[in-house]
Amino acid sequence: MSASYLRLLPLLLCAGSSLVFAAEDQQNVTTDFYNLSLADLGKVQISIATGNSTPLDKAPATASVISAAEIDAMGARNLDEILETVPGLHVSLSSLSRLDSVYSIRGIHTGFNPQVLLMLNGVPVQFSLQGGRPTLFRLPVASIERVEVIRGPGSAIYGADAYSGVINVITKDAAAIEGTEVGARTGSFNSHDFWLQSATQWQGVGIAFNLAYQESEGDNNRRIDSDLQSLLDSKLNTQASLAPSALSTRYQLLDTHLALSTEQLQLNLWNWHSTDAGVGAGGAQALDPEGRDDSNLRMVDLTYHFGKWSDEWDNSVRLSYLYYDIQTLFKLLPAGTVLPIGSDGNLNFATPAGIVQFSDGLFGNPGSVSKDSQMDFTSLFTGWDSHRLRLAAGLRRQTLVARETKNFGPGVIDGSMPIVDGTLTDVSNTALVYLPDSSRNLRYLSLQDEWRIMANLELTAGLRYDDYSDFSGTTNPRLALVWTANEKFTTKVLYGSAFRAPSFAELYFRNNPVSLGNTDLKPEHVDTEELSFNYRATSNLQTTLTLFNYQSQNMIEFLSDAGSPTKTAQNARDQNGKGFEFEVNWKPFSRLHFSGSYSQQEAIDTKTNAAIPEAPGQQCKVNANWEFISHWYVSGQLDWVGDRHRAVGDNRPKINNYTLLNITLHRKNIFPDLDASIALRNATNVDAREPSSGTIPGDYPLESRSAWLELKYALK
Repeated sequence: MSASYLRLLPLLLCAGSSLVFAAEDQQNVTTDFYNLSLADLGKVQISIATGNSTPLDKAPATASVISAAEIDAMGARNLDEILETVPGLHVSLSSLSRLDSVYSIRGIHTGFNPQVLLMLNGVPVQFSLQGGRPTLFRLPVASIERVEVIRGPGSAIYGADAYSGVINVITKDAAAIEGTEVGARTGSFNSHDFWLQSATQWQGVGIAFNLAYQESEGDNNRRIDSDLQSLLDSKLNTQASLAPSALSTRYQLLDTHLALSTEQLQLNLWNWHSTDAGVGAGGAQALDPEGRDDSNLRMVDLTYHFGKWSDEWDNSVRLSYLYYDIQTLFKLLPAGTVLPIGSDGNLNFATPAGIVQFSDGLFGNPGSVSKDSQMDFTSLFTGWDSHRLRLAAGLRRQTLVARETKNFGPGVIDGSMPIVDGTLTDVSNTALVYLPDSSRNLRYLSLQDEWRIMANLELTAGLRYDDYSDFSGTTNPRLALVWTANEKFTTKVLYGSAFRAPSFAELYFRNNPVSLGNTDLKPEHVDTEELSFNYRATSNLQTTLTLFNYQSQNMIEFLSDAGSPTKTAQNARDQNGKGFEFEVNWKPFSRLHFSGSYSQQEAIDTKTNAAIPEAPGQQCKVNANWEFISHWYVSGQLDWVGDRHRAVGDNRPKINNYTLLNITLHRKNIFPDLDASIALRNATNVDAREPSSGTIPGDYPLESRSAWLELKYALK
C-alpha cells in the first residue's frame, strides 16, 4: 500500500467510525433475494429494461440481475468476475489497449469495446477518448448492491453505445446497509483488499459511506515467449526484446462512495483512483514492465423528484458530472531497439529517413482530462388506464484535452540522428500532440409507452432521437410484446435499434505510431430481433430460451495500414449474427441452488462470410450454492469458453477452448457477526488463454490458480 493511501486510511476509518456511533435503526435493508424462491425471484424489480421499475419476469428485454448476496457467495472481487457469470456475456482481453476488459456479447467484439454501455446508478461511465469504459477499469464489489444487465440494444432509452448490451451497477445507499462492516482479503500474487462500509440516518437524511482498497503485484506466471520487439529483432538483427517474460498486471486502487438520500433527493459522490497499474503486453504489444497507468475519476450525480402536483405525474431531474484524468507512461519499445524512422519521426519501413537506435527505449506518455456534463428530465404519466408513459429529454457535453511527452514523432526527431536517448519533448498544447482538443454536444428526446393490452399481454413501444454536434441526428425505436399465457409460461417478442457514435480517438488520433483517426467515420448501427420463452416447470425448476438475430452496419475497427505499423479507424464491416441462450434455475432443496446457461452465437462478416474473430461461439456456465451444514456454504462456478476463430489471414494454430473452475467456502458467524471465506480461482490451474494480436503469437495467458482468505466483521 502506498504511503499516500496509508496517510489517508486513518481519516477514512474515523469517518466510518463516526457513522457507527451516530447510527440509528436502519430501515428497508435490501432484500436478500439470493434466497428467494424462483417465483419470488421473477417479481424482483429491475429498472434497466424500461427506465422504470418492472418485474424481472415481465421486463421487455433479455435481462439479468445479480444481487449482493450472489456476489458474496461467488467470492467475486471485482465487476468483471460478476459479469463472467451472466449468460451469453464473456469477459475477454483487448489486444489494442493494455489487456483492458472486453465485454463480448453475441459476437460483437472489438478492441476498445465501446458497444457496451456501463452505468453507475443510471449515469454513463465513459471515457470519451475511446468511447468505452475508463482504461484498466477495475471496480471492487464492496459498494455494489446489485448489477442489472440487458443483452441486446438499449438506445431507445439510453442513447449512444447501448448497442450490444447495457450494464447498470447500483451502489449501496443507507437503505441497503445495516450498521457498519469491515473486511479484508489476502491472497496470491501478493494481493490485498480492504473495505469499510457504514450507514446512518440524520435529520431525515440517509447517509452511506463505502470504501474499498485493492492492490496486487500481478501473476508472474502469465508469461509470453515473443512480442513485437522479438519480430523487430529478427528483422533488424538486434536483441532488445524482453521476452520471454511476464505480462505487467499489477494494480493499486482506491474506490470511495458517499450517498445522501431523502424521499425526494438522491446525491451520489464517487471517486475511483488507480495508480501504478501495469500496462499488460505494452502499449505497442512489446513488454513494458516499467510502464504504468495512473487514473483519477470523480463523479457526482444529483436526482431530485419534484413534489407530485397530482397522482398522475412523477417528474424528476438529474444532474451529473464526470471528471477523468489519466496519465500513461509507456516505454513502447525497450532500450536498445533499432528502428527505421521516417522524416516525420515515426516508424517507417517503406521510406525511412534513417536507422535510429533508441538507447533508452522508445517513450510515449499520453495523458488527457475528459469532462462529461449531463442533465436529464424524466416525466412519468399514469393518468390513462393500462398505460404508463415515460417522456425524457436531456443535454450532454463532452470535452477532452490531451497532453503528451515523447522522444519520437513530428517535431521531436526526423530520422537523421543515429542515436536517440530518453530525453522527452513536451508536445502538449501544440499541433504535434496525439489528439487535438475535442468536444461535442448532444441533445435528445425520448418517448415510451408501456401498454397493458390485456391482463396477460403488455406492449412496450419507445422511440429516442439523438442530435450530435459532430454528426447528424439518429432515431432509434423499440417494440416489445410480453405475453403471460399462464403462471408457468411467458413469451417475449422484442425488437430494438441502437447506434454507437465514433469516439474522439477514432475520429481524431494523429501523430501516433500505433493508431490513427478518421474524420469520415459514420456511426455504427444495429437492428436486433429476439424471441424469448420462460417456462416454470415446477416451483423449483425454471428454464428460459432466448433466440436472437441482428444486423449490424458500419462497425468501426482499427485496421492495419499497408506498409506501415499503424492502424487507422475504418467503418470496417457489416456484421450479421444469430444464436440462442438457454438458462436453467433449479432449487431442489431450500439450501441448494443451481443455475446454468449454454449460449451459442454465429456472427459473420457479410462481405467475406468469415466468422468474427476472437468472440466465443459457445459458452457453458454452471453456478451452484449449497448450505451443507448450518452456517457453512460452498459455492462453485464452472465456465467453459469455446469455438473462437482467428482473423482472416492469421495462420496461427486454432485458439484453444478452456474450462475454469472457481470454488468458495464460507463460514458465517464463526463468532457473532464474524464471517470467513476461503476461495480458489482457476482451481485446476488450467492454461487458459484469450486471443492476442499476431505480434503476441502465443495468446494472452489468464491468471493461474490463486487462493484467497477473507474475513468480514459486522457492527450492528
